[in-house]
Amino acid sequence: MSKIILKAGKEKSLLRRHPWVFSGAIAQIEGQPAEGDIVKVYSHTQEFLAAGHYQIGSIAVRILSFDERPIDQPFWKERIGQAYRTRIAIGLADNPHNNVYRLVHGEGDDLPGLVIDYYAGVAVVQFHSVGMYHNKDEICRALQEVMGDRLTAIYDKSESTLPYKAGLQPQNGYIWGQSDNFTAMENGLRFNVDWIEGQKTGFFIDQRENRALLERYARRRDTLNMFCYTGGFSFYAMRGGARLVHSVDSSARAIELTKQNVELNFPEDSRHEAFVDEAFHFLEHAKDRYDLIVLDPPAFAKHQKVLDNAIQGYKKLNRKGIEIIRSGGIIFTFSCSQVMTKELFRQTVFTAAANTGRRVKILHQLTQPADHPINIYHPEGEYLKGLVLYVE
Repeated sequence: MSKIILKAGKEKSLLRRHPWVFSGAIAQIEGQPAEGDIVKVYSHTQEFLAAGHYQIGSIAVRILSFDERPIDQPFWKERIGQAYRTRIAIGLADNPHNNVYRLVHGEGDDLPGLVIDYYAGVAVVQFHSVGMYHNKDEICRALQEVMGDRLTAIYDKSESTLPYKAGLQPQNGYIWGQSDNFTAMENGLRFNVDWIEGQKTGFFIDQRENRALLERYARRRDTLNMFCYTGGFSFYAMRGGARLVHSVDSSARAIELTKQNVELNFPEDSRHEAFVDEAFHFLEHAKDRYDLIVLDPPAFAKHQKVLDNAIQGYKKLNRKGIEIIRSGGIIFTFSCSQVMTKELFRQTVFTAAANTGRRVKILHQLTQPADHPINIYHPEGEYLKGLVLYVE
């Protein structure tokens, strides 16, 4: 097994249990590790620090264990078992009103490079590192052992998440079992999940608690769900008693899924209407039409180098939302850009509000739910942030 030896002083982050080793921290590599190999990391004084997957790029090692132990089948079963027990402890697994949750959330579950979402018996897996992809057979076996008869299929959806230069040529598809059930339940509401063609793993599970909060505010409000994707906020608003709900997305496929999901829960309900349109074009013609607006755009900034452009995008979007909403209206606004910190997002929304001249209050500060845990030693894992605003 190859050894990674760090420069003097660069062991401090690992001693604080941060799960990444950056390439600039490395003094020497003993051996010739290939991308995805398991390597051991040592201090400049040859003290063992951790073991993890080696990769090419700024993050050179993703740490799997700070203990000197084998990374073998018992390891994978133990880690996935820990993740599953956490979902039981927070009341998501084995819940008769909910069969959707994130089972493994990368660094938050001490499995960097691995995401697993659970939909009514189907585990949809995304490998984000070559190392995790190389261990997919062990991970698949561990899932079956931990989940037992609660698991009917495992679907690999990693074509778009693995480094394209790695030459792996991954193909999306079932790696164990099969399922023709694409309907799942969240907080008693049903929806169709398109893990084959849809974005991410098929549904944005991370907004579950924020959708439930929106339901509390929806009564007798005219509601606009921008960037609706499959309509999660829309059907929660309808259950909350919204007077009308308009769903908007630039994707015709997303609008079709939204219509299907609304129909599943509220068949032939005339309160809902969906539109295929570009966000700013729709908002230009929406002044004083709504008193509850959801602004949940895709990530404007996936990398630090485009952060400035993203800030301007969030500022423009939130300014428009604050400008057009009726007096006494409520806005749920979000950013899922990891490089946009919650402090920077709040400052950006503050600037947008100030530019409108309207009086705005923060009612709630939102984040990701408990099945998307943040490793306390890895604050970078806090990617979702949101604000609920009251506009006078």
